[in-house]
Amino acid sequence: MLGLSGARAVVLGISLLTMVAAYFMIGPGQAPEPVRIVQEAPRARTVDVLVAATDLPLGNSITQGDVRWTAWPEDSIPQGLIRRSEAGALEKDVLGALVRSAFLANEPIRREKLIKSDGSGFLSAVLPSGKRAVAISIDRAGNSTAGGFVLPNDRVDVIRTGRQDSTQNTVENFVSETLLSNIRVLAIGQAVQERNGEKVVVGETATLELDPRQVEVISLAQKSGTLSLSLRSLADANEPPRPPEQSDRQGLTLVRFGHTSQTAKQ
Repeated sequence: MLGLSGARAVVLGISLLTMVAAYFMIGPGQAPEPVRIVQEAPRARTVDVLVAATDLPLGNSITQGDVRWTAWPEDSIPQGLIRRSEAGALEKDVLGALVRSAFLANEPIRREKLIKSDGSGFLSAVLPSGKRAVAISIDRAGNSTAGGFVLPNDRVDVIRTGRQDSTQNTVENFVSETLLSNIRVLAIGQAVQERNGEKVVVGETATLELDPRQVEVISLAQKSGTLSLSLRSLADANEPPRPPEQSDRQGLTLVRFGHTSQTAKQ
């Protein structure tokens, strides 16, 4: 048996071997990684602004449940947003107002996309100053409105088709002419917007946005023929409308027994 001094020598030897093994495992040139101190970034200052709580369609009357306040970085608030700090802005400018341009959920509420009707109808509230809303009769099946694909807010040309006066009773001539160009459609029937992604709207009337002179032209044209709508490309939406006086001087398209010919107005 080992004596007490011999046991101590064995324990000391084992400790020495452990230290040597640890030295070779760690390596002579490696040092413990320094402790990284993570500092919390300063919080950006925010301001509460008003946003839509859900999708708000055209013509919707805004209630308290349609809007909510949300935090917005103060340094990046666009012009026109409604802040909670504005005293009475919610009650005065928003609640009870009509949506004149649709909002998506969480989209900031802007005053220019709202209008206070003061008890008047929606159409008169959203109609621009100096414009008139006139309804014209169209084919119920949609044949005179691009097969039903003319939708509210589209741009169209208005075409009149009617019989041409002739001294020959045996020949029946038809005349078609473009009365107005680049006219905005306010509604088809009673629909003033697409609903649930509907891409075809069929109705018996189309309501157009016209100026007073164009109203006179359309009113007379409805008495003397049939009106049709020709859908325009979105690329032509910014093209200025042709005045009625110019359309009166354009040539007419005559249709005789299925054959067309062009005539000039004097």
